[in-house]
Formats: sequence, C-alpha cells, structure tokens
Amino acid sequence: MRLLSLKLFLLFIYLFFPTISSADQKTDIKNLKIHKEPKKVTDIVFRNSENLSVSLADFKDKLVIINFWATWCAPCREEMPSLDMLQSNKKINNLVILPINVGKENLDKAKKFFEELKIKNLKIYYESSIKLANNFSLIGLPTTILINKNGEEFARILGSIDFEDDDFIEWLSNYN
Repeated sequence: MRLLSLKLFLLFIYLFFPTISSADQKTDIKNLKIHKEPKKVTDIVFRNSENLSVSLADFKDKLVIINFWATWCAPCREEMPSLDMLQSNKKINNLVILPINVGKENLDKAKKFFEELKIKNLKIYYESSIKLANNFSLIGLPTTILINKNGEEFARILGSIDFEDDDFIEWLSNYN
C-alpha cells in the first residue's frame, strides 16, 4: 500500500508540477535545467544486475548521466529507447549512462522491461531504498541527473525527453 501511495504521489507531482526545480538557467531543450553553480555529488552507491555495489566514484573523469526510472512509469518507457541510443552515439565519447531503477521492483521485472523495449546499450542498476532518491531530492520520474567529470551535478532533466534530439546532443557534447 505504501508503494502504491508513493507511486501516486510521484505521478501527481510529475503531472502537476513539471517545472519545479532547483535549477537556475533555462535552455530551449525541453525539461532541461542547468545550474548556475555545479553541485558536488558524494556518497552515491547503488547496485548492478549482479547485486554488486557500484559507486559513482567508479566513473571518475567521465561524463555521467544518471536516469532514475521505474517499470510502471509511462514517461520512463517512452524515453528509455532514446537513452539507449545516446549511449552508443559516437559524437559523445567518455559518456556513461546509469539507468537506476528506483521503483522497488525485482530485477526480473526490470530485465523484462529492457527486453520489451529492446534496450541493448545500457546496463540495469537499481536502488531498493529511498536513500538515493532523497539524496537527489527527486520529485518525480523520470529524473535525469547530469554529472560532469569533476563529479558535480551541473544540470538535471525533470520528466522525459528525446535523448536523440540534435540540440540536446550538441549541447551535451560541450561537456565531453
């Protein structure tokens, strides 16, 4: 019952408050908010599909995209294929995409989700507690956090976008 209440709350927030953000700058890219000052990200630990701990520190000196999603999230389903294609985009090297399932779902359900959408370039990661969601002050799904090579959050995306959008790819390549 608590999980259903959380899902409904997140959906409500996503639908009625899509522009709420701690971001400070605007761009023409839908839902993208760029921070005036990057924010240091620390102590981020989650699990991979082998149930091993993974730390954001493992991706030092990389451009990192963390995408928080759940299988029950329709906008997550909509954007995941373009996120998968972004991982294989040759215009942006040194990019690591970490799709982290925060829907408190079992791994088999996440694998089925990836299979249904024919996701080939991304790995499954998950966080079974709400600690990570709280660390990033998530207010809805999907939420995508962009982290520079210094381990700082420099932007975030609230809601879904097309990660294959030429304007987004051009903008992101500036951080490569």
